[in-house]
Amino acid sequence: MPDEMHPHTTPDYELDDEVIASTPAQMKALGNEVRFQILDLVLERAATVTELAASLDRPRGSIAHHVDVLVDAGLLRVVRTRKVRAIEERFYGRTGRTVRMIASPEGIEATPRNGFLTKALHDSRNTPGEHVLATLRHARIPADRAGEFFDAVVALAEDFTRLERGGDTVWGFVASVYATELPSLPDPEERS
Repeated sequence: MPDEMHPHTTPDYELDDEVIASTPAQMKALGNEVRFQILDLVLERAATVTELAASLDRPRGSIAHHVDVLVDAGLLRVVRTRKVRAIEERFYGRTGRTVRMIASPEGIEATPRNGFLTKALHDSRNTPGEHVLATLRHARIPADRAGEFFDAVVALAEDFTRLERGGDTVWGFVASVYATELPSLPDPEERS
């Protein structure tokens, strides 16, 4: 049910704040464009396979397959049912508001080359320049600080998904904190 602080942006079902995705099956499930869109759609409210198929303009059988993959990966679940002419209709919702990807060697191998950043580039390729807001930064910091910073980014992403719905444009938000092989200057005390 919608909460008092976010009346228009909380799904109409209960879900955990976070679900961890680390297995090859989960990484593969997240790497598919249609499954990614399904997870986005049900963040607003639970939906049936028929509703998802209509929204995505795809055959119902195809969407049912993608829903099954997400359920098997633990990223989607049945949140309620109802009888429609003696047939049980299932409504699906996410298992967690945020999907936190924890890359294991097996998970990285299973992750398709079209990851989140590639998807963001694809989504924005035909967007007018004034509708793409982006920044890229690098900092030489300890690994634990990178983790702390990413926790703050996740909180910001939560704020983004709870913004009141409206307007004519679906905006995307992508963020990643990742290790690089970029060079760095030595610490000042290391200079001779």
